[in-house]
Amino acid sequence: MSKATDIRPRGATLYFLPVQTRVPLKFGPETLTHVTCARVAMRVEDAAGRAAVGWGETPLSVQWVWPSALGYETRHHALKQFCGILAREWAHFEASGHPMEVGHAFLEHRLPELLAAFNLDRDGEPMPWLAALVCCSAFDIALHDAYGMLHGAPIYDTYSAEYMNGALDDFIVPAADTTLSFADRHPGDYLVMPRRNRLPAWHLVGGKDWLDPSECDDSDPRDGYPVLLRDWIRRDGLKCLKVKLRGDDAAWDYERLLAVGHIAVEEGVDWLTTDFNSTVRDPEYVNDILDRLMLDHPRIYGMILYVEQPFPYELEKYSIDVHSVSARKPLFMDESAHDWRVIMRGRELGWTGVALKTCKTQTGALLSLCWAKAHGMTLMVQDLTNPMLAQIPHVQLAAHAGTIMGVETNAMQFYPEASRIEAAVHPGIYERRDGCVDLSTLQGPGFGCRIDEIARPLPEPAAVCE
Repeated sequence: MSKATDIRPRGATLYFLPVQTRVPLKFGPETLTHVTCARVAMRVEDAAGRAAVGWGETPLSVQWVWPSALGYETRHHALKQFCGILAREWAHFEASGHPMEVGHAFLEHRLPELLAAFNLDRDGEPMPWLAALVCCSAFDIALHDAYGMLHGAPIYDTYSAEYMNGALDDFIVPAADTTLSFADRHPGDYLVMPRRNRLPAWHLVGGKDWLDPSECDDSDPRDGYPVLLRDWIRRDGLKCLKVKLRGDDAAWDYERLLAVGHIAVEEGVDWLTTDFNSTVRDPEYVNDILDRLMLDHPRIYGMILYVEQPFPYELEKYSIDVHSVSARKPLFMDESAHDWRVIMRGRELGWTGVALKTCKTQTGALLSLCWAKAHGMTLMVQDLTNPMLAQIPHVQLAAHAGTIMGVETNAMQFYPEASRIEAAVHPGIYERRDGCVDLSTLQGPGFGCRIDEIARPLPEPAAVCE
């Protein structure tokens, strides 16, 4: 079964764009000071020979996708090498259809084979699936963008029976304990349409961020941007703060939450969330912190909207029953939420929400969104500190998902100058005003990037595959 609107990949060009942080960002036991963004231009054709190019981009956040004692550069090089392999494979991938269908076919069949072969050829620690997904996401995003460009339609208008050959039951199945059916259902049935153009923005309070002037030292970049939390709140009108914790030092985590919470109360912030970065092994670690807050600081406890990914993301290896945590606060899967199957397992273990990320592919994020919404799970869209083009599909997903509260967006904290060229066309998504980002300039086909208006000079391609 096919439609005249179906497309097939016909070429991919890969670029690597280095970005330096202005201040360090702590990821669990590691610290990020620079990142490489993979940018992809994908050419697609339909059966009539009409062609279009779409764009996708993802930061290859080594510390997040591949936490390890391996040296940074070893992991970084492996990610870039795998992106080069993906460029060739996507350019010659023979599946055709809607991007949901083509993307799903690649994720289900080709990507696992490629990762297995890549790891077989490597000595030492294998690259994890999450890292493979992040590398693949720039290509998958470009595929969706190209489809919209070819048909002159915003991509979110195409997730329907008018464009897709099948329904959601071709991709996902409901949990056995429900009477749900995905027959005759499409992603568009679970999306917010039309989207909201203003979204509350979550600010990341990193583990190394300064809260008090006494903490400032010679590492202050003195670049005109704030370094203290209060200054960020006042400058951007922030109402939502995400607090990075350690997960292996309960005393430090509790005191950090208190310190941020007191500032939040004094500055009129409405909401907090806690991010333990997958380092906790026992639910009682989280429960004890929450219970202490509830008894001793009920105002701060009440401001915690949800708890994010305290436990290791390998759910099959660490099948931890988390009902006791989700009985206290909504509990969101982040790193764990690779796809809808893992979310189904998470639901069985007691997780109640899902943090979506475009860096795990647009196709996968939408299928996870549909499965989670159908099963009554709450959604959030979390950041991978997305600069430049990566920010566009990120905020688009949040605007169409119907999240618990806005979108996390923190590239303007850690590398604001990196997106200055894109911000000339889309200023509202690269700055936060009155605590919100503004998507109103994202218009037109695909993701609304308006790439022809963005005058970014690109480096020599790392790969050109036709």
